[in-house]
Amino acid sequence: MEASSTSEVSGEGSLSTTARSSMIDSLRGCGLSGIRIDKEELKRRISIPQYLRLAMRRAINSKEVGAGVDSADLLAAEEVDLPPDAPMVVFINSRSGGRHGPELKLRLQQLMGEEQVFDLSDVKPNEFVQYGLACLEQLASVGDPCAKEIRDKMRIVVAGGDGTVGWVLGSLGELHKDARTPVPPVSIIPLGTGNDLSRSFGWGGSFPFAWKSAVKRSLHKASTGPICRLDSWHASITMPAGEVMDLPHSLKTIGECTLDQEFLLAGRLPEKVTCFDGVFYNYFSIGMDAQVAYGFHTLRNEKPYLAQGPVANKLIYSGYSCTQGWFFTPCASDPSLRGLNNILRIHIKKINCPDWEQVRVPSNVRSIVALNLHSYASGRHPWGNLSPDYMDKKGFVEANADDGLLEIFGLKHGWHASFVMVELISAKHIAQAAAIRFEVRGGEWRQSFMQMDGEPWKQPLDKEYSTFVEIKRVPFHSLMIRGE
Repeated sequence: MEASSTSEVSGEGSLSTTARSSMIDSLRGCGLSGIRIDKEELKRRISIPQYLRLAMRRAINSKEVGAGVDSADLLAAEEVDLPPDAPMVVFINSRSGGRHGPELKLRLQQLMGEEQVFDLSDVKPNEFVQYGLACLEQLASVGDPCAKEIRDKMRIVVAGGDGTVGWVLGSLGELHKDARTPVPPVSIIPLGTGNDLSRSFGWGGSFPFAWKSAVKRSLHKASTGPICRLDSWHASITMPAGEVMDLPHSLKTIGECTLDQEFLLAGRLPEKVTCFDGVFYNYFSIGMDAQVAYGFHTLRNEKPYLAQGPVANKLIYSGYSCTQGWFFTPCASDPSLRGLNNILRIHIKKINCPDWEQVRVPSNVRSIVALNLHSYASGRHPWGNLSPDYMDKKGFVEANADDGLLEIFGLKHGWHASFVMVELISAKHIAQAAAIRFEVRGGEWRQSFMQMDGEPWKQPLDKEYSTFVEIKRVPFHSLMIRGE
């Protein structure tokens, strides 16, 4: 929710009756109401001892674990009566939620200490893992029991949208390379536009950060909530070398690589190809929905004053989608507005099955989505609650966030998508898959659009050679804190 004046963020007492009522309703939706949190007790539960906070910060700032270890006052460990029950750090994306991050950042620093709140514009999550957590581990290895207990009990809060949460989860995923290293679970303060990961794990679709008590309640929930599992999905993109792409945070360049001939479906590749990979947690999509998202993100970056909060973002998003051929433009006027079956082939592996099989792309589908969660596009459930008879007929099973399956469905156009989102009709159910291979060949299409967890990009297409996308589940699960 956007703060309408300075007085609304200064304290509870200055809120109007209408604003207070609205915030209470929002809190109830987040499962945060009805709890009185003592500030000092909360600090005791989540605050890391100062000597360790400072050591972690020095390690991160200097990009050297030893700098933090050498500066730690090990005598201070003997003065710690009891380590915190749920030591916690917060990552905040100050650009999310209509650029209201600085106000929330200040409130968090007041509650848990400046060194435990990381602004992602200053400290990247991989730096925290590589230097901050490593500093705690090294202190534990030299005999600091407080550092060991805090490292083992660490919890992470992410204040941002789905892309920010995915960024943090991806960095924490590096810890799975060592089976002995504990991986901190993650909770969410939703500041993005869609917040589908937040909705799926009980943290709500928006956060009334203008009411200071809401921050306390979120931290309390993050310190006490149960831990559950989330499937992580690895996506690799192989395309002809030489094309330039503006990559989102969710993708990184591997460089030139070779492609297994088994991967080559119907198309062909040149001698040199370029590869990118990344991890997503909610969805991967190809087509018109990604094109609209790309246009919206471009507009927001060029004119940030237009996006002043989640409501404004959604209005701009809806208006922009009407200009992209999603609703009104005749499909025959532009090759890129025709059905995806003209450029796309899909092969899948079913669970516990080693063989690939091709699935048909419906001729009228202009967007294909591979979905992991029940929540998509700001809380919608396009896969739907399917009847047992229908699932049995299609060979589907009940969808869950940790079942090792993606649900693949299609959207025909903006009107179809709109009716699907309000559950008047169903999406085009295509398949459930444990692994997916997309093959995209341009022909008359010079480009397509793709997105992962709300981060879209423009994908160059070649007339002669194919671009391939392979999606498979990461062997380990991400850990999430449930806020319900």
